[in-house]
Amino acid sequence: MKKAIFATAMILTVGMANAFAGKKDNVSTDVATSFSKDFANAKNVQWQKEARFVKATFTLDDQVMFAYYHNNGELMGVVRNILSDKLPINLMTSLKKNYNNYWISDLFEMAADGQSSYYVTLETTDETIVLKSNGSGEWGTYKKTKKEND
Repeated sequence: MKKAIFATAMILTVGMANAFAGKKDNVSTDVATSFSKDFANAKNVQWQKEARFVKATFTLDDQVMFAYYHNNGELMGVVRNILSDKLPINLMTSLKKNYNNYWISDLFEMAADGQSSYYVTLETTDETIVLKSNGSGEWGTYKKTKKEND
């Protein structure tokens, strides 16, 4: 009997904490409700409110992810960091063939509007290049900057 009461109390405590998480973190009810529907099994949720969007950082299936929402609760996109071996084969091959003198300093997948895009930051001692691909097998230059060497 005591176990049943304790379990009920824990469920109510967790449920109440989740229900008020949006209010406590200054996140609108629309955003909190959408997030709960989109990522029901999310854990360790942290909110960051910006002027034009709200960012949720959370863990899902042991992977850290980032969800971006409009202030009205509409999902803008979901981002997750990935390793290069998780890229589609054609994109991984293209990187090795065309950018073998660079090292990867950042790589992530972004899902928005039903499509996935990939962004990779490549570096040498002289420059940084950010490439983007929609998964078609080709990378396009998103941003390129020269490093200032002292």
